[in-house]
Amino acid sequence: MIPTYQERENVERILDRLHAAFPEAHALVVDDGSPDGTADLAEARARVDSRVHVVRRTEKNGLGAAYIAAMRWGIRHGYEVLVEMDADGSHPPETLPAMVAALDGPTRPGLVIGSRWVDGGSVVNWPRSREALSRAGNAYARIALGIGVQDATAGYRVYRADLLARIPLDDIVSHGYCFQVDMTLRVLDAGESIAEVPIEFREREYGESKMSRAIVVEAMLKVTQWGFARRVLGRSR
Repeated sequence: MIPTYQERENVERILDRLHAAFPEAHALVVDDGSPDGTADLAEARARVDSRVHVVRRTEKNGLGAAYIAAMRWGIRHGYEVLVEMDADGSHPPETLPAMVAALDGPTRPGLVIGSRWVDGGSVVNWPRSREALSRAGNAYARIALGIGVQDATAGYRVYRADLLARIPLDDIVSHGYCFQVDMTLRVLDAGESIAEVPIEFREREYGESKMSRAIVVEAMLKVTQWGFARRVLGRSR
């Protein structure tokens, strides 16, 4: 599941890397009305490669909404494993086989996270301020929510589709980093375990980051609200 907005320079590159690393994978590009022709390039690829699929959305409604649309599409089409991956190359497709294999690990996790902050994980070409923000945000989430996940904001993820089918996707209104934390909690609240596989996260080379102050503020506010509900009120949501 590859959400895109203004990713013309990246979409073909990520599809090439994905299929070099994991030839049997199918890719669903969910484009939020990119004016730069991202969806046109993806559809051109889909016409010659049956492993590529495209969903066009008419407007930019946020990362969470794009992933929920992709999850519904994947469940509806009978896929057993659904993967979140950014189009900008920051999530290494070369690690995907190991992440999928981790689903069959000892705890049979419902979710495997490609993690920057476990032993062996790393980030490349990030300013120290960005790394500090991510580390601090994840530390705050662990403390506020009482969870052990090291990289709850990570966007590189492998889900079991049967788990997602049990989660009420219609109830999710989170966006950005907040969406990833929200889904982490929902997996744990569904009684499933989470595994983390280390990745080397690289800052994008082409295009512009979608990160904004509003995304960070939303995540902090939501995590605080959820932490209060869990820790003080004893509610999972």
